[in-house]
Amino acid sequence: MAAVTYGTAAKSIILKFKYGTKPGLARTIAKYLLRHAARYPDAILAPVPLHRWRIWSRGYNQSAMIAREIAILQKRQMIPDLLVRVKKTPALRGLRRKEREAAVKNAFIVNQKYRDDISGKSIILVDDVYTSGATTNACTRALKNTGAAQVQILCWARVLDENTIDH
Repeated sequence: MAAVTYGTAAKSIILKFKYGTKPGLARTIAKYLLRHAARYPDAILAPVPLHRWRIWSRGYNQSAMIAREIAILQKRQMIPDLLVRVKKTPALRGLRRKEREAAVKNAFIVNQKYRDDISGKSIILVDDVYTSGATTNACTRALKNTGAAQVQILCWARVLDENTIDH
């Protein structure tokens, strides 16, 4: 589920949020996602994790910030470290679908301390932009293999033409 299609306006907003040190945009983006998240009131929110080096260089995980704002606005559970990125992956910008899939293969695991907590539960996986689905598919695989009953994807923007992407 995406709030908007990835186009000029969505691109401008997400680039300012990710790279322009405009973390305040998290609340604005979250407000656009509330109606989608409300369809799954019992689901646990979990952001797509960044590798620690990317967090260090950027200063924050944009998906975690969006998920946190949704959790605050809807008074629901969010587990910021439910998923762990165990493999440093290259930036996916400019990669084709198969290259993206290969880059994120086995890059995510469920944090050991939450394995029992998600068995049979619904999860809303929060990401900023859905491009090819490679990242969210890898995360979903880890969650389902650990016992999650259902995983919904929630993102700010969805790319309809992968040739237009440069986030």
